[in-house]
Amino acid sequence: MSKPAFSVKAFGLYVIVLGLCLILAPNLLLSLFGLPPTQEVWIRVVGVLAFNIGVYYVYAAKCEARAFFQASVYTRALVLAAFAAFAALGLASPILVVFGLADFAGAVWTQLALRAEPATV
Repeated sequence: MSKPAFSVKAFGLYVIVLGLCLILAPNLLLSLFGLPPTQEVWIRVVGVLAFNIGVYYVYAAKCEARAFFQASVYTRALVLAAFAAFAALGLASPILVVFGLADFAGAVWTQLALRAEPATV
């Protein structure tokens, strides 16, 4: 497995675990970050989406899908920008930026791995 694939697989596993936490015990996760508990179904819906996205990442890593790796760098960086904007506008708790930072860190890791290991033709 290439280094870019490994970085994407690791991020995918993180997102799968996050998704499972949001599905099975959302209020436990929310409380760890000082967020209020909820009984709304939407947090679990987000968990299902996160779980599915994590599965896509793991499979893309298995297939060495470099185009996906590069696209993921852009979209994960966008997550930080969006979450920071939500917090700055008062739409969300600033703690949301922590999750954006995790995405951004994964994006940087993948981008550095892509640069260090050029695609073979």
